Amino acid sequence: MPTLGRMSAEPAAPGELDYLSFVDYAIARTTAELPAVDPVAMRLGLTLHRLTSALVYDWESTVHRPRGWSWGGFRVLFALWLAGPMEAKRVAQLSGMSRAAVSALVNTLERDGLVSRTPAEHDRRAVLLSLTDSGHDAITSAYVAHNEREQAWANALTESEQTVLIGLLEKLTTSSAATEAKRRF
Repeated sequence: MPTLGRMSAEPAAPGELDYLSFVDYAIARTTAELPAVDPVAMRLGLTLHRLTSALVYDWESTVHRPRGWSWGGFRVLFALWLAGPMEAKRVAQLSGMSRAAVSALVNTLERDGLVSRTPAEHDRRAVLLSLTDSGHDAITSAYVAHNEREQAWANALTESEQTVLIGLLEKLTTSSAATEAKRRF
């Protein structure tokens, strides 16, 4: 089965590798030592991971860090903007983070005047998180800039390619492996 991608007959030497050529090198080395490894599945996993890391780095460095937020802080604000007010455990579920991470981020966001906590009516121990007016203004402004970066990345593909890729990614997110992984968080 072919490995797809830019794989040349001779992968670069370790000292000549860069972020993307490392994928070709890793696949060649891994499959040479472990012939049962599926190189296409490996390329898919490595490529998705590297793309995701590059996207997050781009968004965080160009949009969110200049506003004083981490990627996690943005995710909390985004969840509260679109689905809040809600308890921290629900923010954790919607943002794909642990409750401990959300709690630490909320402390900072509350200190910065972007998020507020109020006792929940249904349970005196529970706390509802919500955006302050400043938090709402901050996340909506940030999201406009965030979406501009999303558009810059998406513009590498035609509209029909974007549609196909979205469909394929959604198919992966609803696969049995994805369903199994979702049960763990």
